[in-house]
Order: sequence, then C-alpha cells, then structure tokens
Amino acid sequence: MSGAVQAGWAPPSGPPEPAPERGRPRWLLAATVAWAVLLAGLTWWSVRHDPPTVREQRPLSAAARVTDRAVGQLVAATGDAAWVLTEPRLDRGCRVTPMADGVAYRRGVDVVLPEGGERALLDRVAARLPGDWRAGVRSSSSGPRLRADAGEFVLVQGWVASLGRVRFAAETGCRPADAEFADLLPGPPGEPALDEALRALGRTAEAGAGSLAAPCPGGGNARTRWATAGAAPAPLAGLKPLAAGAALLDTPEVYAYRRGPAVVVADATGERLRLAASTGCAG
Repeated sequence: MSGAVQAGWAPPSGPPEPAPERGRPRWLLAATVAWAVLLAGLTWWSVRHDPPTVREQRPLSAAARVTDRAVGQLVAATGDAAWVLTEPRLDRGCRVTPMADGVAYRRGVDVVLPEGGERALLDRVAARLPGDWRAGVRSSSSGPRLRADAGEFVLVQGWVASLGRVRFAAETGCRPADAEFADLLPGPPGEPALDEALRALGRTAEAGAGSLAAPCPGGGNARTRWATAGAAPAPLAGLKPLAAGAALLDTPEVYAYRRGPAVVVADATGERLRLAASTGCAG
C-alpha cells in the first residue's frame, strides 16, 4: 500500500467535531414558566385559605379556643352532676418538630359522684357529646375510658380518677406557641355561693383563689370560682343547711349541693380544704 497522500485531502487528526446542538423549543420554555407561576399561585392560596392538615400547623391560640369550647361541651354533657372546672395546664418544652419547641395546653372537668356510678357517667357523657366527635367508652386495664375527637386535632378523654371521681380533659398536644398563657385564661366575676359556703364553715379564702370559664355550646359561659380554705380534714356538716334539696354527694370528705344556679363542692380529700362554686350551661 502506498503512503502517498492524495492532493486536496488531509487525514483526520482527532475525533470528529460534534454536531451543533439545536436550541430548546420556545413553547417548552414558556410552558415551564407558566407551570412555575401556577405552582406559586396555588401555594399562596393554600397557605391563606386551606385548613391545617396536620396538628403541627395549628398554633396554640387557635387550638386553645377549640379546647375551651370542648370543655364547655363536657360541662353541658354532665347534666345534673356535681362538677368543677379544673385549673388549665400549660406544658412548655415539648417538641413540635425535631428542630422546634412547642407548648401543650390542657383543660378539664372533675365530677364527684357516689361510688359505683363512674362507668354510667362516662357512658352518659359520651352519648351527649356531638355526634361528629365519635365519642365512645372502652374498657382498658386501668378501667373504662372515654375518647373523642373535638376537631382540629384536639383530643378529649374521660377516666375514673378515683372511686367517686371522674376526670375529663381536652388537650391540644404540642403546638407552636403564639399566645401567652394569661391570654388563654379569662377571669369571670365572683360567685356568691362560694362566699356563703366559706362563712358557713367559718373559713376564709387563702391566697391563690381563682376563677375559670369555658364557653357553652349555646352561648354564655360555664364558670367555676374556687378557693382553698385552711387545713383538711374539716367538718362539712355546716354546709347542709345551704343545700337546695337533697345533696348531690354526702361523704365525710366531700359534700356537694345545689344553691340557686350554682353547684358547690367542698373537697377535703387533700391536705387543704378546697371549695368551688360552679354555674353551668343553660338548657
């Protein structure tokens, strides 16, 4: 084979040059921009109008309002029982996400009643709660327990705290903290039945007396005014002349009765005598 090179032809010195790339179609670029604009618009609308889809998206102030209304529903469902609003509890330092702290808010209602009627009360309250709460009572290793969903990820529970005492609670779970605790605790006016009970027992309210309120389903508020009044045990017989009709509960340590629109509960089961007067929901 001859090594001569033909005139007018040069041998290749490397790989062939790639063919020039064709530009992207203009319609594809326009479609991409339009899709990005559409996604941004949907995101803006969702943030401002769509309801939260997980508990962590609901701030404490909004969830607390649902919790307060749930307590009012519980009061209405107890009917003629002797009940007391319990002091709200705010638990700080829980984790909303692995990177964010939060606060949990809890409120409740205590009901005192003759021993043996605890399960019947739980069943009665469950039947009177709104149907969409899906309330029910189930047996567990620790006794009967009521569970319900008040909406907006607020859990409602009820259980036997001790013989003759049933406790109900509504709680938010851990939420982003956007409200101060004091903003969640409106203070209702005083209740004359409490002052009357203190006088009948010859006791005075100690420092730390307080008042609580929860909105009723039909409007207005359920209210409890409470006070500690010296050391327990304490004789409670001085309250019997105040009862309008038969006592709701009459034991050596707990006496509950009606006085006008109020339910008065004297509780000497702890180290201090505690008196509470509560007015419930109309209807």
